[in-house]
Amino acid sequence: MTVPVFEEYEPALDCPCAGCAERRRDLARGLPVRAGGHPAAHGVRRALVLATAAGVALGATGVGADSARAAAVPASPQTGPSRLDTAAQGAAALPAAPDPDTPQGGSAPLHGRPLPGPGSSHPSAELRKSTRADIINRAKRWVNAEVPYSMEKYWSDGYRQDCSGYVSMAWNLAGNEWTGSLAQFGVRIEREELQPGDILLFHNPADPNKGSHVTIFGGWTDYTHTSYMAYEQTKPHTRSQATPMAYWSNSSRYVPYRYKGLADGSDGKGPGPDTGTGTGKPTGTGASATYPGASAFGPGANNKYVTQLGRMLVERGGKRFYTQGPGPRWSDADRRATQAFQRAQGWRGPDADGLPGPDTWRYLVKGLGKNIPAAGAGGSPGVSASAGAHGPSAQGGSGAQVSAGAPGYPGGAYFRPGRSSAHVAELGGQLVRKGFGKHYSTGPGPRWTEADRRNVEAFQRAQGWRGADADGYPGPQTWRRLFA
Repeated sequence: MTVPVFEEYEPALDCPCAGCAERRRDLARGLPVRAGGHPAAHGVRRALVLATAAGVALGATGVGADSARAAAVPASPQTGPSRLDTAAQGAAALPAAPDPDTPQGGSAPLHGRPLPGPGSSHPSAELRKSTRADIINRAKRWVNAEVPYSMEKYWSDGYRQDCSGYVSMAWNLAGNEWTGSLAQFGVRIEREELQPGDILLFHNPADPNKGSHVTIFGGWTDYTHTSYMAYEQTKPHTRSQATPMAYWSNSSRYVPYRYKGLADGSDGKGPGPDTGTGTGKPTGTGASATYPGASAFGPGANNKYVTQLGRMLVERGGKRFYTQGPGPRWSDADRRATQAFQRAQGWRGPDADGLPGPDTWRYLVKGLGKNIPAAGAGGSPGVSASAGAHGPSAQGGSGAQVSAGAPGYPGGAYFRPGRSSAHVAELGGQLVRKGFGKHYSTGPGPRWTEADRRNVEAFQRAQGWRGADADGYPGPQTWRRLFA
């Protein structure tokens, strides 16, 4: 006996057989629009329900199928054809949209029903540690498996099959989050800091089902940083493809986040894999992108950061400055190599004093800017496109200029616990004149104290600087602004 082959079919509206009738009922019971169903499909299902009812009522009296269809789906007064015909024609004519509908389900446990409300789960005090490689490898598993998109279903690993469930899986979270709660598990970063494993999140609080979406950043596609490889869960299934920064629509509303439990760096800002974010090569020294502070460098400094600095400088063309090392003790070779790298970026004056500030450190760690030119190459390369007219300073943000009579920056080594010099007293006096001396109970004087650091920090924060740019230790930019 030959086994019959069954295939999926679309029921005819005018067919009275039990199979078509049952298929029409199945379509009519599909997902509503609010649960992720397509509006056009919902219209088709509604038409099928009406047509089925009309067919049942009229079939016994012998009324024709055309009459049943006309009674079930009235013609549109604007276009003439029935809504069913219009929906069917539109579905056939429209190409697949590059920006799919991405409605979101609420938070849920693994393999579970949605919890009482969106965002009802909270990040655990102990996040599961993950490396960038772990995150991307998990993301690729769903891509390879072509996991179908669904707000209702859960994949075999326990994660909900929508975009936020996908990120919950890639970040190895304990439950299924939604676009309204994922930010709790990340640290907000700038787009230029994006690295593989970070996410780009758009949550629409006014209507979470309208456009809310999240993608996993897989790396820049080229040096222009105008597009990236996005891993995302969308209809019909998980995909990875080059995507314009930040997305096909609502681009300006996507916010980048980095997983708090990232094992590549203690603060979630470790260097991780670099994907070509500049003209130089990324370093392989294991140095953290977090600037260790001006006190780590300069005369008398002896620590691992000096060694990391030297190794990065050697990789960027500074080998000729070292007769031995690099090593943990600061030397004039470190200063000269650092200054050569700074000048290669087109920086001058206090911005090229040979002492690494946050920008010098960031350029080296992330492989940004120009390499140190070979000896005898003549002149320094031009200013990097991202360096600005005067180059970023070694401390702080913009390149504020100072008056011609301002004292030159003496170097970070003078502003360190236990150090005593006229430069410290000069700094303290200027802080008082600028209105930032409230932490002095006596003085200021020539010996560096915690009061000096706190007053400098207050001044830096007044400039709008944060993090390592407001650590209380004056670099060239702090000095220039203070004496402006």
